[in-house]
Amino acid sequence: MAHTHSEPNSNRTRLLAAFLVTVVFMVAEIAGGLISGSLALLADAGHMLTDAAALLMALLAVQFASRRPNARHTFGLLRLTTLAAFVNAIALLVITVLIVWEAVRRFMHPEPVAGGFMLIIAIAGLLANILSFWLLHRGNEEKNLNVRAAALHVLGDLLGSVGAIAAALIIMFTGWTPIDPILSILVSLLVLRSAWALMKESIHELLEGAPASVDVEKLKRALTRGIPEVRNVHHLHLWQVGEKPVMTLHVQVIPPYDHDALLHRIHNYLHENYQIEHATVQMEYQSCEDGDCELSWGKGGHDRAHAHHHH
Repeated sequence: MAHTHSEPNSNRTRLLAAFLVTVVFMVAEIAGGLISGSLALLADAGHMLTDAAALLMALLAVQFASRRPNARHTFGLLRLTTLAAFVNAIALLVITVLIVWEAVRRFMHPEPVAGGFMLIIAIAGLLANILSFWLLHRGNEEKNLNVRAAALHVLGDLLGSVGAIAAALIIMFTGWTPIDPILSILVSLLVLRSAWALMKESIHELLEGAPASVDVEKLKRALTRGIPEVRNVHHLHLWQVGEKPVMTLHVQVIPPYDHDALLHRIHNYLHENYQIEHATVQMEYQSCEDGDCELSWGKGGHDRAHAHHHH
């Protein structure tokens, strides 16, 4: 067990370090953006705010994931991480709108920008991002949606800082200030892209969507082919909680010589071929008549939703 406990801890330390680095430099970029009058720096700071949020969510997620499930939350609090990702995505969208709005306003009425000061802050921001990305990337062996999301944010932010550096250089050498709002819009598009992906992924999980890597119809066919005793698979539900796939299914089987051994083979098959560790299998010997099948659902809206499963 020692092995599984060391990973969240190393992840936690890395996330905490990256979070602190990001917060310190975010404050620096906000100050720098206000003093130098640069919107690109403020856009980058906005991006850093979302990084900080992503890192905080990931930290909380690691914290929650390490807590034991209890009677009221039988999955532990893993879903909180998904909810956090969703809230984070919405915050990103709001920030994007604000920055684009301000950029358009500045385009109409250009404002002076202190290029030299802007350059110094932008370079510092870039170094901070490289540091956080390096910290996170090392903690990224296991597929944790939150650590991955945080690393992606920071990577997007690297591009944002590069944009701010480019804008600062152009302003210093040509004095053309509209480059600042132009680049701030480009940075916002980066923010928008990561927000959209995060939103899609978190909504899919919150709506009990099946993991994208598994084709449910294919899984049904594979199970009937792979295990000769299995005649038919129905009432299959597959969803995920904090990255872990969970599944319930009914299988109609030829009455086996050894019930438990067959059950074990089905579990093994799902684990080896689909990485599903947690499946609840209900075995049936008779073919499932429509009427009987529906009993398990109670008589509610579910009946119609599931009617199409029957062959």
